[in-house]
Amino acid sequence: MTLKFEKYHSKDFKVYYDIVKKDEVMKYVFGRGMTTEEASLKFDSVLKINAEQESLGYFMVIDSETNEVIGDSKLVPCTHREQALEIGYLLKQAHWRKGIGSSICQHLLAMAKELYPTYDVIAVIDPDNLASRNLLHKFGFQSYWKGVEHDLATEKLILKK
Repeated sequence: MTLKFEKYHSKDFKVYYDIVKKDEVMKYVFGRGMTTEEASLKFDSVLKINAEQESLGYFMVIDSETNEVIGDSKLVPCTHREQALEIGYLLKQAHWRKGIGSSICQHLLAMAKELYPTYDVIAVIDPDNLASRNLLHKFGFQSYWKGVEHDLATEKLILKK
């Protein structure tokens, strides 16, 4: 499957909400699917970051062959560490365990290396999300912090250079 990455625009809320409203997709991110109101607030912050950042931001993950939006991804400035970027992604459940997460991670890491080669790259996951942890380990990430943040179990990993 060939993927395209396109920044979200205001017209894309329905596409965004279709991903984040699902409990199974958001289990390790938000604890459950988002309500319309929660998703709307988050989407406003996504649009703000996308407007402020020329190359970085939040992106729809699109299957090039069908033009279907199959997920969400981000490469954004890290809020808790200077000279660092944070990567992340979500996939609709129908696309789990097909290697797509690896393709997304590879794309985001290539962007990070091209745009900010000296920056650290961080990922924030739920410690119970073994699939995400295994994927990040495969790409060279190592855990550097575990605890509770925003009332959710959290693990932070950094890409080892």
